[in-house]
Amino acid sequence: MSAAFFTLHDDLPREGPGRAEDVAWALGLGGAMPGARVLDAGCGPGADISALLLAVAPGGHVVAVDAHAPFVHQAERRWGRDSRVTLVTGDMRDVDGPFDVIWCAGALYFLGLLDGLRVMRDKLRPGGLMCFSEMVVRVPAPDADLRAALEAEYPAIGDQTRLKGMIRAAGLDLIGQKILPRASWEAYFQPMEKRIAQLRPTADEDLAAVLDEAEAEIALWRRYWEQFGYALSVVRRPE
Repeated sequence: MSAAFFTLHDDLPREGPGRAEDVAWALGLGGAMPGARVLDAGCGPGADISALLLAVAPGGHVVAVDAHAPFVHQAERRWGRDSRVTLVTGDMRDVDGPFDVIWCAGALYFLGLLDGLRVMRDKLRPGGLMCFSEMVVRVPAPDADLRAALEAEYPAIGDQTRLKGMIRAAGLDLIGQKILPRASWEAYFQPMEKRIAQLRPTADEDLAAVLDEAEAEIALWRRYWEQFGYALSVVRRPE
């Protein structure tokens, strides 16, 4: 990721669609217990840590890991003094379990879905809970422009049926699944739009290209939001 990318993303509240309500729904459905040890895998700037702590209070602890140091530094500004949170810069594959709960918002993409599910399963205690979001297509035949954009960015994308098959293949039991609502995307894109407007007047060539790409991503979602989105899945490792 370039310096221009981090200029846009520096101190944004989120690095992907989601809200505290989504965390509460998933951990509530899965029955996360007070005192749980939680892994926030691919934590970004730590947007979900507060909701995770609330879901496993009292006594819960969150280990939040991200490969990108600038994001972890942002999380440290929010959580670095909190004894309930351990922040790690590194590969999510290298964090030692076992965990009672794993939360992974859009980050299994970087490991490959099936491999990522298997890696995370092995970090769960038997009976442990995993909640993760993954991009899916929502219609049998997406419009050509959307299909081309998705195939360029994410050639492995499939529908919810494929996703459920991957969960079974990884040896996990599906408890529930939902598509993230529009409000979860707006929680990501609205702060970004404000940042783009602030940066645009003085942007150099590199930054302008990053801003253009972000605006194109937002425009694509606003046009085709009914055809694709994130499926939030709640799964369990069998006892």
